[in-house]
Amino acid sequence: MKTSARVKGPFEPKLASLQTFECPAWFRDAKLGIWSHWGAQSVPMFGDWYARNMYFEGSAQYRYHIRHYGHPSVFGYKDIVQLWKAEKFDPEELMDLYQAAGAKYFVAQAMHHDNFFNYDSRLHRWNSVQMGPKKDIVALWKAAADKRGLPFGLTEHLGATFSWFQSNKGQDKEGLYKGVPYDGNDPQYEDLYLPNQMYYHADKKMYDLDPWYATEPEWHQRWLDVMMELIDLYQPDLLYSDGALPFTDIFQDAATAPDEAVMAAGLQAVAHLYNSSAARNGGVNKAVYNQKDRRKAVYTIGVLDIERSQEPGIKEEPWQTDTCVGDWFYNAKAVYKRPDHVIEILIDIISKNGNLLLNIPQRPDGTIDDECRYILQEMAQWMAVSSEGVYGTRPFRVSGEGNSRVVIEQYKEDRVEWDATDFRFTQKGNTVYAFQMKAPGDRMAVIRSFGPEERVRHVHLLGAGPVEFSQALGPLVVSLPEHLPTPYVHCLAVELEG
Repeated sequence: MKTSARVKGPFEPKLASLQTFECPAWFRDAKLGIWSHWGAQSVPMFGDWYARNMYFEGSAQYRYHIRHYGHPSVFGYKDIVQLWKAEKFDPEELMDLYQAAGAKYFVAQAMHHDNFFNYDSRLHRWNSVQMGPKKDIVALWKAAADKRGLPFGLTEHLGATFSWFQSNKGQDKEGLYKGVPYDGNDPQYEDLYLPNQMYYHADKKMYDLDPWYATEPEWHQRWLDVMMELIDLYQPDLLYSDGALPFTDIFQDAATAPDEAVMAAGLQAVAHLYNSSAARNGGVNKAVYNQKDRRKAVYTIGVLDIERSQEPGIKEEPWQTDTCVGDWFYNAKAVYKRPDHVIEILIDIISKNGNLLLNIPQRPDGTIDDECRYILQEMAQWMAVSSEGVYGTRPFRVSGEGNSRVVIEQYKEDRVEWDATDFRFTQKGNTVYAFQMKAPGDRMAVIRSFGPEERVRHVHLLGAGPVEFSQALGPLVVSLPEHLPTPYVHCLAVELEG
């Protein structure tokens, strides 16, 4: 299938043109999105990358697979996808929970690296309408989001699939099935498993980016055709690529100049996303593209996404962290973040001009477990008190003050041991919102970041009311009530003069 016709609009598929992108107000105001990182890999309830790791002899997911389903030379991922039924999937009920918890946009997974699509694709028979659930998961999510007026986004993880899914071309080195090729070698399933035999390396546990990124134009065209189909079918307000803009190397040094020829397919997709949005919105683009290349020449074509990490301070351009309360795909053994941890992550991120995209893992039947439901309910109660300091805010002059900092290291999200000196700030007009990250034992909040020209007119504790304060000797000293309005981080609305 040929790529669909480009929509005429203000953007050309060139870096210089796409760098004129301006982040839409809805995204800057939203602060919190909920993500459904869900698909056929949830079936075993054994976490992320199952479709890849089940083909690595001796891995934990391989052992689980052979003991629960059979050997991957006989019962492979093609059979797992048929076990995904989503029989209790209720997007209306879930969307109500997500909106109550504070989500101002919702993002669904279109496909993961496993090459199984969650929508009714005309390009690919391995999809959730023709197989498995027999449902257009994306369409159902979009209808629920649209009904509530929530911007709707999609994530695609297809760019790396050609390399990521090489493991299905292997075979065991020992045991009963020694030397018997895994089912990914069967030509009748090549449209799922891909013709990537020539790139298989038994010892590779991560992506093998070269040489296919630069030398497989057919795969680049395939990816582009799928992206154009997604954009045309669902008109997303946000499109997220799991990695750098395809097809460039996310591991390049930040000083390396981007190669526009290599990333041509990616640039065409982003231009189509933005021009399609502009065509629906009087010539103004209101869509957002996320990717993870930190080179400014690339990330300024949209909004930078940082997986399971964040920025050390205020970033001039809006950005986003994506993370999960547990594992990306449902994992029965995962240890979840507690509600206070999630709230603290959100506060720290928005103080630095960022958004949080939070995945709530779903079981294969489409439901969420009680632990996730509890996290959402606690977030809803906190938002009922504190949302004024969250939505529609912008960074203050400084992101915060105090003795404690989050660790800036990808995939490291340990909870910070905050103390009462730690504050994070946002601002709206003349009001600065000061989130005290830990309740003080003496019920006093002391804020030192206001300069002599920033005179305080009024202080209000969100969820409680006006509180007494003084600013006579420089620091702002606020007296807090004995009973705070939330068991989590409380927020002071500090109104400045002028």
